[in-house]
Amino acid sequence: MYAIVEIAGQQFKVQKDQKVFVHRLSAETGTQITFDQVLLVENDGKVTLGAPAIAGAEITAEVLDHVKGDKVIVFKKKRRKGYVVKNGHRQQFTALKITNIQS
Repeated sequence: MYAIVEIAGQQFKVQKDQKVFVHRLSAETGTQITFDQVLLVENDGKVTLGAPAIAGAEITAEVLDHVKGDKVIVFKKKRRKGYVVKNGHRQQFTALKITNIQS
């Protein structure tokens, strides 16, 4: 059984007991959160599609931790002009564990 759910503006294919990294959410570590924007649910070969979301379907997840992603180096240069800019960025993520898929 899997589902496609929209979390923080992005779509994820999730299964029960799967760990997912999403853009940082404002939820405390250890809390249960539910997502009702379920776009598709597959259960034993039976596919249910929403238009755009399935009414009554919910995904329950537990917030495991708030983490940072890998560092990304942004380097800009214009040759012969003396222009060099180097910046770094680390994206903030929230680690979720999918606990229940209710269709």
